[in-house]
Amino acid sequence: MKNATREWVKKAEEDFLAALDLSRRRKRPLWGSVCFHAQQCAEKYLKARMEEAGMRIPKTHDLEVLLGNLLGVEPLWVTLRPALQNLTDYAVDFRYPGHEVQPPEGKQALVDCKAVRREIRIAFGLSN
Repeated sequence: MKNATREWVKKAEEDFLAALDLSRRRKRPLWGSVCFHAQQCAEKYLKARMEEAGMRIPKTHDLEVLLGNLLGVEPLWVTLRPALQNLTDYAVDFRYPGHEVQPPEGKQALVDCKAVRREIRIAFGLSN
């Protein structure tokens, strides 16, 4: 694995751990932040795969765009589309007033993040 890919993976794992920690707070879990970090984890893992494949990494938070770029390399990842669709909006909109995240949405974001993370780590030969 390239050094730059390892850096993307490290950053993705930081977001994953942040999402997990924030979801496990006994008093007032921070569901909006859980969703943001879940999205960021997925985004960074997708960009890690692009880095490893020698692809240009676009400056976008749109996970479907990133997936579309990767399908030539990882065609079976088309199954990740629903999870990525669910996560994409959490990159920006939910970070600002006017958007509230309810616990079921936060929990689903974490499920989606875990699914994406698992699939990409498998592709890299990393343990879950």
